Amino acid sequence: MIVIASYYVLFAAMSRSVQTVLLESIVMTVFAIAAVVGFKSSAWIVVGALAGHGVFDALRGEVLENSGVPVWWPAFCLAYDLGAAASLAWLIRREPKRDDARR
Repeated sequence: MIVIASYYVLFAAMSRSVQTVLLESIVMTVFAIAAVVGFKSSAWIVVGALAGHGVFDALRGEVLENSGVPVWWPAFCLAYDLGAAASLAWLIRREPKRDDARR
């Protein structure tokens, strides 16, 4: 999640806009916090953050202007994020409960 969100900061740096780097860094920080909190408490938070990032990818152009982002990237990232969220959710649901493992 942290790496995924950091790409937009890289694209902002490529656009040479300090303001865009700062804005993208703020957005990245929100997703990084979600990743850390999710890792420490519940992977479902990471599922939500991945799905939320995918939706944000779809709407990003309306909210933030970042000329360094390749035209194809938001659609690619949306597909990846939603696929990763669905895969992680499937893995979480598939994992046996601790009580079931003792039997």
